[in-house]
Amino acid sequence: MTTKNEKLSASIQELFDAGSHFGHPSRRWNPKMTEYIHSKRNGSHIINLSKTQEKLLQAVNFIESVISDGGNCMFVGTKKHAQNIIKENAERSNSLYINQRWLGGLMTNFKTIERRLERLVELEDSFAKGIIISQTKRESQKLDTERGRLNKFFSGIKEMNELPSVLYVVDIHREKIAVAEARKLNIPVVAMVDTNSDPNQVEYPIPSNDDGLRSIQLITNIITDAIISGQELYQKKQEDQLAEEAELERLEAEARNKAQEQAAKRQSNNDSSAKAEPEVKAEPEAKAEPEAKAEPEVKTEPKAKAEPKAKAQPKAKAEPKAKAEPKAKAEPKAKAKPKAKAKPKAKAKAKKTDTEKK
Repeated sequence: MTTKNEKLSASIQELFDAGSHFGHPSRRWNPKMTEYIHSKRNGSHIINLSKTQEKLLQAVNFIESVISDGGNCMFVGTKKHAQNIIKENAERSNSLYINQRWLGGLMTNFKTIERRLERLVELEDSFAKGIIISQTKRESQKLDTERGRLNKFFSGIKEMNELPSVLYVVDIHREKIAVAEARKLNIPVVAMVDTNSDPNQVEYPIPSNDDGLRSIQLITNIITDAIISGQELYQKKQEDQLAEEAELERLEAEARNKAQEQAAKRQSNNDSSAKAEPEVKAEPEAKAEPEAKAEPEVKTEPKAKAEPKAKAQPKAKAEPKAKAEPKAKAEPKAKAKPKAKAKPKAKAKAKKTDTEKK
């Protein structure tokens, strides 16, 4: 058994005191309700309240989950002793309700119904502002009759601008058109199901007496409490989301401000350093280096092209002393070495040697 929301459920004693265990006469039973029937007494079936408690808890959990996600519920109960209970609990939970005849196509042909709802709102606004008083008496009576007729069938859904997320139905055997439309539109149904009904027609059947006033009151009150609990959870989710978004915006704003402060601080430091070091900024040679860029001598090099001294070096070409070195050319002593050419002593020695040999 699900135990998520036992506080929103009912005890077996409470169900018993409300008469939720009384079923229909056995001759009118639906065999598909067999698993929910405890016994038969005095020709009528007795519903197993343990099953009722279990299914009620499942229905409560489901409805609370749907509403907590932003969904809405429509109460449907048109039998006479359920009308006031349906209206009171729907208004208590700010929900939609139908407690008069269900008009065919209420959900499957909602666009047509929506135009009639707009007409009802228009008439009520006109009566509230006193515009109808300016009409003739006959026209005013006619419009008032129209307003009353529309209110009879649509007073519980005149603020309806979309299909409900879930239906809560009292007596699916009587409200079979509403159940059929919900099934066609894949709208889940939570319903009180008596022994004469088919529980397979709805997603969340609650086996219980759907004819007894106290039984209807007890089950409907619990369903309404689940809706209100879901609305509170949804509101809390919205508040938490807004708080998270606000916190995120605050953190982003702090990050932006911090980045701006750091950028301003860096800019201020740059400005102060620029003012305190004028020579570093105005170093013409280091930054501009006009001589290295312009270097007029390297580009045009007028002296290197013309170089008059290098081309017409008169001293290097003429060098009179080097060409006419008189002493070097006419070395008289070196050329006329008489003693070296005529070595008389050597020849005489030769003669002596010859004579000595003899």
